Amino acid sequence: MRTPARLLTTLTAVLAATTASGLISAAPVVGADKDTKAAAAIAAAKAHASTSRFGAGQALTATDTITDRDGSTHVRLHRSYRGLEVVGGDLVVHQDRTGRWEGSSQTLRSDLKLSADAVLAPSAAESKAAAPNKVNRRISGDEPESATLVVDATGTAPRLAWRVQSGGVQADGTPSRVQTYVDARTGALIRAEQEIQTADGSGQSLYAGNVPLRLTQSGSSYQLKDPTRGNTYTTDLNGATDGALCTLLGLGCKAGTLFTSTDTSFGNGSTSSRESAAVDAQYGTNVTWDFYQAAFGRNGIFGTGAGSYNRVHYGNKYVNAFWDGEKMTYGDGDGVNYGPLTSLDVAGHEMSHGVTENTAGLTYSGESGGLNEATSDIFGTMVEFFAANPADPGDYLIGERFDLKNHVGLRRMDNPASDGNSVNCWTSSVKNLDVHYSSGVGNHFFYLLAEGSAPKSFGGVAHSSPTCNGSSVAGIGRDAAAQIWYRALTVYMTSSTNYAGARTATLNAARDLYGSGSTQYNAVATAWSAVSVG
Repeated sequence: MRTPARLLTTLTAVLAATTASGLISAAPVVGADKDTKAAAAIAAAKAHASTSRFGAGQALTATDTITDRDGSTHVRLHRSYRGLEVVGGDLVVHQDRTGRWEGSSQTLRSDLKLSADAVLAPSAAESKAAAPNKVNRRISGDEPESATLVVDATGTAPRLAWRVQSGGVQADGTPSRVQTYVDARTGALIRAEQEIQTADGSGQSLYAGNVPLRLTQSGSSYQLKDPTRGNTYTTDLNGATDGALCTLLGLGCKAGTLFTSTDTSFGNGSTSSRESAAVDAQYGTNVTWDFYQAAFGRNGIFGTGAGSYNRVHYGNKYVNAFWDGEKMTYGDGDGVNYGPLTSLDVAGHEMSHGVTENTAGLTYSGESGGLNEATSDIFGTMVEFFAANPADPGDYLIGERFDLKNHVGLRRMDNPASDGNSVNCWTSSVKNLDVHYSSGVGNHFFYLLAEGSAPKSFGGVAHSSPTCNGSSVAGIGRDAAAQIWYRALTVYMTSSTNYAGARTATLNAARDLYGSGSTQYNAVATAWSAVSVG
């Protein structure tokens, strides 16, 4: 079965163990201290130009700062060149507590020495961008916007490019927001990237049973809006869809109608109540928020305490869910093979796209796109285990609860290739696959790292994970594996990280958390080798 696009234990013990070990504890930095550390990182990058590839015409801007318990800092920087954004030029500067340079993480492969003058007119770039979007991305109703001149540094050699954003609707009804890159000197099409990434009261949910909810009282009614988690809320679209303007610019998006009730109970556990799917969506938001807070000290998806929101009942028989940069949107499924796509692992998956977007910013194409999708599958699965909900026990299947006929889900992490499209093992052709299928390499790695290759059962479902090199792998536990992946994502990965880069990033993260040569560090290396990333 082809996966619809963009779909897709508590952590107390590991947190206690990590704190007790004294190896690492990271937190975001705010206020004047953040500005000071950002300035120091920029100065350090300039002082180590041969490593950071800083040069004439460049400027650096800090976007995020993390400080470890020992005072070490990791500052994420975006790069510009002669006033133009450098796509793929982002880096993370690492310094110890004294400000001593400890290196940088980046994918920029060569120095920036190129003309900033375009030969191709922006209108010509828009024309070149329009046709392949319709053919290759299966988009209708594209509306190209004004092209933006950037430096594309995602390949071997940086080049001047026009970035053209176009919007429309994909074949399955998912909104589309594609960024197409056209060489500004030769007119050659470089690539196209899809930006839409695809899903005190109580409620009777469709998939998770009777769940607790935090509500907001307004007069004599209660709103499905949580004041304790950034005022996250859920609305009813009642079959509406968005227009191209919303897709492109975030304007004119249909907000839907906020769910309210005269009492503190929502839903009846079936689709006969429109509130039931909303309960699942709100519950998924709550659990995902709590997971990131408990596991990593992250304050909401954006890391700022701000909430996102959910829209349910999107379109007509829409079999998908998606994250668009500020909110989650869920379809009702076709009612035959799939129910509403508001299951807990999908909620965690979609919201984790937001975490990736606001940290490493993994580009949604090629191997970095596969890592982006794998990250969402990994943390969506961790959210399911974190909830410890007996109505939806944790497993490594993605979307099994709304799979009405087979209950096997759309993907599985122990043996990704079992869906007929995903891959278990890395090859040089992985970068050419749809990102939902190339994610199999990352998913397979994480499963082996967490659980090992021996047969196991989760939620009553048998799991088995064959390795690509015939080896036997011993797992280190899912909580330790999640700590390693999150630190790799937030501290070492950048927008164009590929699978080889992910191996390096996770080894660095394991070294930081558990020490070089530790059981966990060695397990990371073994698990990557087991999926042919060496």
